[in-house]
This record gives sequence, C-alpha cells and structure tokens, in this order.
Amino acid sequence: MKQPPAAERVYQHVKDGVLERRYEGGSLLTEGELAEAVGVSRTPVREGLLRLEAEGLIRLYPKKGALVLPVSAQEIADVAETRQLVEAHAARKAVPASPQLIARLEELLEQQRRQVADGDFAAASVTDRCFHAAVVRSGGNEILTKLYDQLRDRQLRMGVAVMYAGPERVAKSLAEHAEILDALRAGDAERAVSVIRRHVEWAADLARGEVR
Repeated sequence: MKQPPAAERVYQHVKDGVLERRYEGGSLLTEGELAEAVGVSRTPVREGLLRLEAEGLIRLYPKKGALVLPVSAQEIADVAETRQLVEAHAARKAVPASPQLIARLEELLEQQRRQVADGDFAAASVTDRCFHAAVVRSGGNEILTKLYDQLRDRQLRMGVAVMYAGPERVAKSLAEHAEILDALRAGDAERAVSVIRRHVEWAADLARGEVR
C-alpha cells in the first residue's frame, strides 16, 4: 500500500500520541525527535505540527519545539456543557428507538467490554465516543451531528482519562452505557436523559481530577 504523505504521517503520529497519552499535556516535542520517530525530514514535521496547532492540541515555540497543551478546566466544562445539551436532545428524539440503533449500541457496548478486558483503553475510549455519537446521529439533525463530531478529539482526550482511572471507574462507565441502552430499549426518554447527564458530569469531574 502507498504510504500517506510525510506531513500526514507526522500529524497522525503526534495526534495518536496525544490521544493515547504517550505524549502527556505539558510535554515538549522537538522537530528532530519527531523526524527520527516518523522517519521523515524536518519540513513535513513543521507542516504536521502547524495543523495540530490549528486544532488546539499543541502550541509551537520557534527554535524550541511543540508544547502538548494540557486539557484546561474551562475546556472540560465547555465540552461537558455542550455534550449535555446535544446528547439530551438527541436521546429524546431517539425514542422510540429504531431496531437499528439498539443493535448498533449493543454491538458497541460489547466491543467496548472486550477492549477493556484486553487492556486496550485507547480503543475503548474511541468506542465510547462512537456509542454516544450513534445516539446523536439517530436524532437526524445534521447540524447537531456535525457540531458533536467537532468535539471528537477533545472528548477522546478526556475519555482516555476515564479509561486509565482504574477498574472500578471503567466498570462504572460501562454500567452507565448499559443503563442508557436499557432506557432507550424501554422507550424511556427521560431515564435515558437522566443517565446521560449523570454519566457526562461524572466523566467531566474525573477528567478534572475531582472524583475521589
């Protein structure tokens, strides 16, 4: 298979590293280190880093490198508030849930359980996002779906914090997904909304380090 362009490979390498916590917030990445890690020259490294800076994942400092931006308390609050509004609205619109939506959520929940059992927390975090996005997409509002999709990378960074927080917290996240699924399967929109609100706020608290 033909390899992607060098700048795209740098972009994906760094982005994956940030989302999977190989590059933690506050880390300083140099062009030389990244060029060696990806096997490219420094020019595509700069191109890839400029794209990541535009997405808000890093900040470039001339002659020093790229600082991986920590997730701020304000960003966590903003993402949680947006998720609450969009997901609650979508859950109400999803009822009565179609057989296709229920089947998709069942599939994603089982997939996430397997990933957690295998210790693949980065993949489990991606599946977590897919679970919630499936509910949003089922509402049929393309503008809200696009808005929600724009939060994907920010949600992934916060979701990984939940997945690495410990077995009991991962189990809690999976249990709440099962509760959301059960409520939608039963046609109980308000119960689904209640669980979603609790689930999102708990995840936000955990990302802020406030859950004990």
